Amino acid sequence: MQTTAQTASFTLENPFATPSTLPYQAPPFDKIKDTDYQPALEEGMRLKLLEIEEIASNPDEPTFENTLVALERSGQLLTRVTNVFYAVSAANTSDYLQELQEEMASKISANHDAIFLNDRLFVRVKSVYDRRDTLQLDSESQRLLDVTYRNFVLSGANLHDADKAKLKILNEEDAQLSARFSNQLVDGAKTNAFVIENEAELDGLSESDKAAFADNAKAKGLAGQWLLPLHNTTQQPVLASLNNREVRRRLYEASCNRAERGDAADTRATILRLAALRAERAALMGFPNYAAWKLQDQMAETPEAVDRFFAGLMPLLAAKTAEEAVAVKARMEAQHAGADLQPWDWDFYAEQVRKARYDMDESEVKPYFELWKVLKNGVFYAAHELYGLSFEERTDLPVYHPDVQVFEVIDQNGKPFALFYTDFFKRDNKFGGAWMINLVDQSYLLGTQPVIANVCNYTKPAPGEPALISFDDVITLFHEFGHALHGLFAEQQYVSLSGANTARDFVELPSQFNEHWALHPKILSNYAVHWETGHPMPPDLLDKIRKAASFRAGYDMTEAVEAAQLDLQWHKLTPGAAVTDVEAFENQVLRSTGLEDLQVPPRYRSTYFLHIWGNGYSAAYYSYQWTKMLSEDAYAWFEENGGLTRANGAHFRKMILSRGNTQDYGAMYKAFRGREPDIKPMKKALGA
Repeated sequence: MQTTAQTASFTLENPFATPSTLPYQAPPFDKIKDTDYQPALEEGMRLKLLEIEEIASNPDEPTFENTLVALERSGQLLTRVTNVFYAVSAANTSDYLQELQEEMASKISANHDAIFLNDRLFVRVKSVYDRRDTLQLDSESQRLLDVTYRNFVLSGANLHDADKAKLKILNEEDAQLSARFSNQLVDGAKTNAFVIENEAELDGLSESDKAAFADNAKAKGLAGQWLLPLHNTTQQPVLASLNNREVRRRLYEASCNRAERGDAADTRATILRLAALRAERAALMGFPNYAAWKLQDQMAETPEAVDRFFAGLMPLLAAKTAEEAVAVKARMEAQHAGADLQPWDWDFYAEQVRKARYDMDESEVKPYFELWKVLKNGVFYAAHELYGLSFEERTDLPVYHPDVQVFEVIDQNGKPFALFYTDFFKRDNKFGGAWMINLVDQSYLLGTQPVIANVCNYTKPAPGEPALISFDDVITLFHEFGHALHGLFAEQQYVSLSGANTARDFVELPSQFNEHWALHPKILSNYAVHWETGHPMPPDLLDKIRKAASFRAGYDMTEAVEAAQLDLQWHKLTPGAAVTDVEAFENQVLRSTGLEDLQVPPRYRSTYFLHIWGNGYSAAYYSYQWTKMLSEDAYAWFEENGGLTRANGAHFRKMILSRGNTQDYGAMYKAFRGREPDIKPMKKALGA
């Protein structure tokens, strides 16, 4: 399908033509129209290739400055537009942007290949790399040279011309299919949202949830009904509350089958082709499978290392999940003798077990977790206590949607140094899940400071109602802000190494580490305040939350490990592997890895696994568990050294959060911790 933007031309009136004049070069969202993206993308790619040609054809001897630094300076228009384009396409998309995203994906991939498969450019990079020991580079420059050379090699720079031509075709198709998959999920969630016509079927939900779902339906022309949007995970939050078992079953199946309905949003053909072409790409590069190729620049380095890591966890996971299942089944049996525990029952009866065991009701807890108090008095407060940060709201900067808020970030020395955007409420034109994105990348070389956004999918309250969130949502808020801190604290010369531009199995360390402060007594008591009365959460309820925090830890990690195994096994396929049935392949994976017997559904089924088919986590979803090990070990260091102190925060900021990708990850972690990472704190957190 052709977009109307193809007829537009790039002029200096385009809002991306020059750097933004707003503070921190923040995007001028009030001036950006959907039709501005394509001409800016096309012109950005054209200029990038002209700059690359100038570098590649430079008659002077290759040097670090005229080759590596020149590469870092290139493509600034393209970076400006892609940062905003991908941010808005994910958080506030439209039919137009979805079409454009698919259309541009192959062109952007081709632009990347035109750089990394440029023989003359690689000769210059290799010439500098081969003389690296004689150049007396500073450590960050040496890291840039190492990373850049490796990126060229991993991108196929050493291939023969015929294989390069094949690789380009495969890369373009992968990019296009990944964009299509992402758009199919948005469409699937939109068209297959769960609609209830009889209010009695909502029994168990709070009045505020009912009102929000009624508003959702009304906005879709379904007045008098209730529309429950599908969250990106298999299990849906309201399954813990819905009393009607048949409704729970229908909702669960709607979630599982959202992308398998034989319509335009059915992703099965898309992912089968993606898996096949990724296997073919890996073989072309000389690797047995895509996972082996992809993990080379990760902290784990090989699929075998990941297999060993999971093998060490499996006995504990199996025992922990079985222990939890006994309690959940007993609860169900007491109410429905002889009934089989099904996936749509687990959350419902697990919540009852939690209430009985810890005398805690989610409806009793949520009034103390008002979103903005959690953000300002919890997330921001923890950042102040650890790192000395403060935050001032800016209402003078344009945003891409009325839900978005902007804060200026002020360092402990009193100097403002960054912007932080929030976009927290679910919309049917927003990707599922939660994420952090750079709107402007930090770089001393380019003179840019960080502009970071956190995007979530909390249920928007009905007008006049408070935005009450669950404790799981609280953890998500702290998690995503950990990513934000990684970007905010960037102190890199080169944008390629800046902030969160790290390996997937290292980038989740700051986010998972930051989750710990949600339960710290000083932090929790500061934000857990009743939205209506202003009274602090009673000490006994605070204590219940802390005790219940590790409840169903086995289940939660098992569903994540299952998803990670699906990811790994899809990307361990060899060329020509005859996979034609997605569900059959999933079942085979769970059987072969010993996970099927645990009776826990994967957090994501293949057909709606956005991380691995559309968000770059292919073969790397294991990273959440890998970095769980790192984060638990890092938090143990804090506990061993006085806990929540400004000095400890300064150490973590200096050694981890501000380093970006300027060091080998193992060496970076060891320099912070004083030793290699230890899995014991992670096992302790799981109850071992």
